[in-house]
This record gives sequence, structure tokens and C-alpha cells, in this order.
Amino acid sequence: MYFYEVWVRSSRYHGNDALTYQSPQMLSVGQLVHVPMQRETVTGFITARVSKPKFATKPIAAVIDLPSLPVQLAQLGKWLQAYYPAPLGMVAQQLIPAISKIVPVEPGVLAKPQTEKLPPLTPEQTTAQAVIDAPDTYLLHGKTGSGKTRLYVELALKTIAAGRSAIVLTPEISLTSQLSERFRQVFGQRVIVLHSQLTPVERRTAWQRLLTAAEPLIVIGPRSALFSPLQNVGLIVLDESHEPAYKQDQAPHYQTGRVAAKLRELHNSVLVLGSATPSIGDYYLAEQRGKTIVRMRELAITEEQPVKTTVIDLKDHSLFPRSNYISQPLSEAIGAALKNGEQTLLYLNRRGTARMIICEHCGWQAMCPHCDVPLTYHGDAHELRCHVCNFHMSPPSVCPDCKHPSIVYKTIGTKAVVDEVHKLFPQARIQRFDTDNTKAERFEQHDEAVRRGDVDILVGTQLLAKGLDLPRLSVLGVLMADTSLQMPDYTASERTYQLLSQVLGRIGRGHRAGHAFVQTYQPDNPVIQAAIAGDWDSFYATESAERKLFKYPPFYYMLKLTVRRASSAAAAKAAKTFAATLESNKKIIVEGPAPSLHEKVAGKYQYQLIVKATQRSELLTVIKALPANWSYDIDPADLL
Repeated sequence: MYFYEVWVRSSRYHGNDALTYQSPQMLSVGQLVHVPMQRETVTGFITARVSKPKFATKPIAAVIDLPSLPVQLAQLGKWLQAYYPAPLGMVAQQLIPAISKIVPVEPGVLAKPQTEKLPPLTPEQTTAQAVIDAPDTYLLHGKTGSGKTRLYVELALKTIAAGRSAIVLTPEISLTSQLSERFRQVFGQRVIVLHSQLTPVERRTAWQRLLTAAEPLIVIGPRSALFSPLQNVGLIVLDESHEPAYKQDQAPHYQTGRVAAKLRELHNSVLVLGSATPSIGDYYLAEQRGKTIVRMRELAITEEQPVKTTVIDLKDHSLFPRSNYISQPLSEAIGAALKNGEQTLLYLNRRGTARMIICEHCGWQAMCPHCDVPLTYHGDAHELRCHVCNFHMSPPSVCPDCKHPSIVYKTIGTKAVVDEVHKLFPQARIQRFDTDNTKAERFEQHDEAVRRGDVDILVGTQLLAKGLDLPRLSVLGVLMADTSLQMPDYTASERTYQLLSQVLGRIGRGHRAGHAFVQTYQPDNPVIQAAIAGDWDSFYATESAERKLFKYPPFYYMLKLTVRRASSAAAAKAAKTFAATLESNKKIIVEGPAPSLHEKVAGKYQYQLIVKATQRSELLTVIKALPANWSYDIDPADLL
């Protein structure tokens, strides 16, 4: 009899150690199996052969007739559990699917890549391709329209020619259709799309094909595609690498870029972090660790097309005679685009739930004096509150700066915008794209229709701000550029710069003349001005200095701790009690406790603590000391 340690794929298993099973067969590490656990049979994989334990063991129920997991994937799982602590059953869920039965997969013979239709590389792309050569991590900082995707294809061609596979990640499932089409034109059936919106059979078939592949393949998908069971990965690409969607919001709370760096190390491959607006953390770490930063500043399509940007002051009510949301100059431009058979994109960022507390007369906004983040208005308590340090104050009746009584609490959404546009342009074909879309309404279902020109006006959130190339687009309206500035979080300025830069990048890509209208209460805000001007360097310098001053990442590691209780008082007491136990550790900084932004969830009240440290190991020590019924997020993307 042989004995094996097995990682079980089950959220019901909350332990941190592998379970031991027995089998009369000699099995290899990485072998997929079915094992009994409690009253069910679950999928798992063998991580080690061990000697007979002192306790009784259950037999392995069945050996799955599939190849063993790549050794690098099993190693990645062990590293993931240590770096982003989580129950073993949840970590195993990232690595393998539930396998009820084996799906027949025809191997076939894959054709050679078709490069005939590829446009020639630009001088910048040629230089970048030459620089991104040896196995390492590279930060590709390319402006929107500079041809980053064309470069990814070129790097993938080189990887496939070397007999190695590639993983190309995108932050949103909605972007996979456009990206996969670009790659299929060159690589055909080598391209495998993997994401959660596939049917269970489609996902199992794709996963099994990757596990059994004898030839190099290209996987395209969101963050979960990083755990594809490929034997020999030569290239990993994180497109739009700055996006918060690359942070897993459930256990294990991993940051995709960090996991990709470990996978790159295990495979000795190339990792490319591509973005027009890199994250502050990625840029800082690249500089500190001496990683290559590749800049691409020129458009890939060189035909000169005039692009104009007009800033609209939302405080000037004379510019809004027909609509509260759409200024007269923007309305006239939309009308002209409709007559010319061109498209308009109206963008409104609704990420987050914080209200905008602002003076319509001078543009003042309510900010925390201690944390430098916007305050949130709580109507039930009629107070402004900071969700980082719990500073609170009564709402002012007049503006503290100009003494004018025009303090307003603004909030609009994309559905209201669609209604407004229908009133202004009843003949227009309008389509809304945001996270409220049904499956049939999602962008990937309408990609071809948009490109054909079957949609006149696109209305949407950040789903439309990134990665899309819309050749018919000539008018862009940013309806409220201030929205993300009002997020009660230290990342508000960075997200504003990124989102505004990204959405402005939908026009001016060389296809046709474009006109962007940026509506804002703060036309002179330095973040908004930097985004309009594309001045990354000054924004990075300013934002880095503020992060360092207020002890935020990348200068400090951060941990968010959350406790839920039946009453607000009980949650506050539990948070204060645990905070007191951390006071003796002088190597950490504890902020709070404070109510979470979403203070009441599923009938429970939430309080949170923010822990900062210059050594990440100190935060792991705090996690180990957590009382029962607490949750944690290490390296959180934000504090919301």
C-alpha cells in the first residue's frame, strides 16, 4: 500500500495542510484523483508520497486518466498559499477544475502561424521587440494607440517558434473577444480562450486540451487563466496591467501581477506588464529593482488626424440649457456625428458608492484632513466620515472656502444618461455597457455590431474605457471627470488619472478626426490636467510623494482586516479589542477601527482595521494571530 498527500479542491476544507490517502497503485506527484472527503467525493491532486501515517487513512476513490499537473503549477500553488494565506481547499480551486468526467479532446495538427496579414512593425515596436528578449520582467509603458497588442503578437510568434506556450491576460472578460480575434487571425486553433462565462463543458474541454497539449498554445483570458496547466510557458502578458480587476476579491486575495512574476520565475520566461497608465506600485518597483521600462510614445497608425479636447466647467450652468448632464457643445458634436454616420462614446465612471460632496460655486470638496481621501456622506447619521481613520464631522451648511451655500450631493448613473440621450436624440441607436448588463447585453455580444456602425451612441462605465479600438468613433464625452476623485480611498487620484487617460485614448488613434469633451467641476485640478495632457511623469512624481508622506503602498505593505457582528456596537468593540492587542508591535502601524464603507452587509455590521508595515512578514504574523470570524485582505487594491 502507498500513501499520498493530496490537495483537495473544496471550499469546505478549511485546513492548511494536505490530506493523506492510500492507494495500492504507485502514483506520481501531480496526478489528478478523486478522493472521499466527509460525505462527498472531490477532485484533488497528489503533492507528495509519504510513509504510512499513525492514523487511519481512506483510499483514493479513483485515478483520473489525465496527465499529471505541470510541476510548476503545483509549486505555484504552494507558494500562493504561503504568500496569500488561505485555506488549502480554496487555493486548490484556483489550480484545478472539478472533474466529473473526462471530455474527449481531439489533438489534431496545428497549422503554422499566418503572418501575411500582419502590419509591419513600427520603429518603436521593433525596438521594443528587440529589448524584450531575455527571460525577465518588463514594464511596457505604451500610450493608447501605440500598438501594444501588435507587439504582443510579435512576442508570441517568437515564443511559439521556440516551442513554448504563451499566456495573455486581460482584466475584463468583455475584452477577450477582441483580443482573441486578433490572435486567431495569426495563430488559428492554437488560441484557447478560458474564462468563467464559458459553459462547464467548454471550460473542462479547454482545460483538458491545455493539459494534454503536445504543441505550444496561446491562452487568452482574465486573471484565472494564469493558472492554465501548460507544461512550458515562455511568455506571460498582463495587458492593462494597472487594472484593479487583476486583484482577486475572494480568498486567496492574490494580485495577478505578483503571481505572474512567480510563475515567470518557475518557467524562466518573459513577463510583460503592458499599460498606457502603469500603476504607481509597478512603476516604482521596476525602478527600484532595475527592471527594463520600455516606452512607446508614438501612434501605430501614423496618418495625421486632428484631435481636439475641450474642457467643460460643470459649474457654468449656461452651458447646459437643454440637459443637466450633457453640455451644449457636446450635444452639438453628437448631432454632427450622427449626421456623418460616426459614433459617440459617453463615459460616466460609477465605480464605488461614495457620494460627491462638493461646492457648485467654487469646486471645493470634502476631504479627510488626516488621510487625504474624500469623505463619505452618511444620511442616517447626517455626518461626513472617513473610512480609513474614522474621522467624522457634520456636513457644512456653507462652503468652507468661498462661504457660498451651494453644497450639493451629486450622483447620476448610466441609465439616467441613456434616458437623457433618448430625449435629445430620439432617432439615435443607443447601447449601454456596464456591470448591470445581462449576458445578452454585454459588449462581447455586440462587438461586431459596434464595429459595423449599428450603434450610434455608446454609453458606459470603465468597461468602455480600456483596450477597445473603435474605428468609427469621433466624439467622446466624459460626463463627470470628478467622479473617481470622490472615492474615499488613497487610490482616488491614480484611478482618476488612469481612467481619464484610458477613455481619452479611445479617440485620436489615427482612424479619424476626434473631439473629446471633458466635463468637470474642477477644470484646474492637477490630476485632470495631467491626464488630458498625457503628462505621466509629473503625475507619477506628485502621487509618489503623497504616497510616501501618508505611508501608503508602494512604500508600505498594507493589510485590511474586517470583522462582522450582529450589531454595530459589537463590531466596534471587537475591532477595538483586537487593535489593542497589536499595540505592543512597534513594527506595524494600526489605523482605525472604523466602519467599513459598506457598513451593513447581509444583516451584519462591519468594522475594519488597516495595518501597515515596511516588512510584509509582519503582516503575515498579524494574520496568524487573527481571532475567529475575522477576514483579511493582504495587499488590497483599495481600502473600500
